[in-house]
Amino acid sequence: MIYHTHSQEGFRDSVQSDANTLIQGAGKLLAEILREEYGYSVYHHTGCYDIDTRDDAYAKAAPALEEILAQYPQIQVVIDLHRDGVAENRHLVQQVQGVPMAQFMFFNGLSYSNKKGELSYLPNASKMANLALSLKLGIAAKEYYPGLTRDNYLNAYRYNMHYRDKSLLIELGAQTNTVEEIRNACYPLAHILDLVFSGKETYQ
Repeated sequence: MIYHTHSQEGFRDSVQSDANTLIQGAGKLLAEILREEYGYSVYHHTGCYDIDTRDDAYAKAAPALEEILAQYPQIQVVIDLHRDGVAENRHLVQQVQGVPMAQFMFFNGLSYSNKKGELSYLPNASKMANLALSLKLGIAAKEYYPGLTRDNYLNAYRYNMHYRDKSLLIELGAQTNTVEEIRNACYPLAHILDLVFSGKETYQ
């Protein structure tokens, strides 16, 4: 399953009224690549939880996620696809065989704060499994596409990553990237996901 807590996130040349040029369009393309090139069954959820405000978008998305996962219990992987926000003079781009691609990052919520310790009000029994998955993906990315990924990012909160042992939050590029750079990056991202999901990339 691919979905977008922040469905309205756009890029340098996005047309806000055209979802295909926003992060939802990247999710649609990623789903198509995973289906057509790698044979996965992918559900792309296009619900919007940040139309008027981003406040409480995770809380607004949670009931829909619960309903979908109850309806389709065979879903094993849940990907929340975002784009990052960076300084306007920063451009997250890497040339891969002469093709400009947006850099991306695997993100984890730990339900743990250095100040407060364990955040017991945000339980996540899948935390370690999710962390292990994102680290495997990061290692595969550095091996096959050096420089295309940013360092894995750890944050204190949960980000709805508690519904499956294979929950991912991916930051694909940023607002300073072009739609073309974002779309180009979907191909290596799908390849990296397949390397790990299929077991082609193994870890001791």
